[in-house]
Amino acid sequence: MSKPLILVTNDDGILAPGLKALVGVASRFGEVVVVAPDSPQSGQGHAITLESPLRLRKVHFDDIDAYECSGTPVDCVKLAKNVLLKDRTIDLCLSGINHGANSSINVIYSGTMSAAMEASLEGVNSIGFSLLDYNFDADFTAATSIAETIVEQVLVNGLPPCKLLNVNIPSLPATEIKGMRVCRQGNGSWIEDFQEGLDPRGEKYYWLTGRFVNKDHGEDTDIWALANGYVSIVPTGFDLTVHGAIPSLKYLQESAFQKIMYK
Repeated sequence: MSKPLILVTNDDGILAPGLKALVGVASRFGEVVVVAPDSPQSGQGHAITLESPLRLRKVHFDDIDAYECSGTPVDCVKLAKNVLLKDRTIDLCLSGINHGANSSINVIYSGTMSAAMEASLEGVNSIGFSLLDYNFDADFTAATSIAETIVEQVLVNGLPPCKLLNVNIPSLPATEIKGMRVCRQGNGSWIEDFQEGLDPRGEKYYWLTGRFVNKDHGEDTDIWALANGYVSIVPTGFDLTVHGAIPSLKYLQESAFQKIMYK
């Protein structure tokens, strides 16, 4: 039997240690192709490049077929799917291992998760991995072992009925991680602040800072799981509809429309 074709990408860039760790995991299971940004792209979300041409350059990455891309993480997946691998079937897309959390509301801003989501939109089973350690020299030992376990299970069992997992891993030694929790995305937000300064030319600049606030104290959330030493696994999708609000908003399609028609 042929090996599965696994696309690996990230948002921290082609040189990120987390990418190398994830490529090592993927290589144990199948044929690996890497397409990653040529520079860090954290916080890019689902951005795509429209105003400038994209470039792909083959790079040395051990014995892996690897390319760096001038665009965003989503651009990387689009180019892999429609250019590099256009005549082949991608069996799995792995994104990460991200340096830093992508739990709760962070999934909205995450280039790591947006790359995986883009692949899932194309019908590819996809997983985004994040380690709760922002250091460039973070220890990926435990995260690598966890990613290997999850990838193996997904390759065997698939991802019905979703196509995308958001996996966050606490920054703990493997012996201190209590287990894995399949859970929901917790409700949290950022209290933002902009540090103001002057550049050498006397022009003002603003640097975004902030702190995360947990608004959800349920024990079935990714926030709770991570705070209590568990790996969080959240089935994730692209449907942003608040389905529960539809019945209460029916008045808009009835009375509001009547006012327009008979104004």
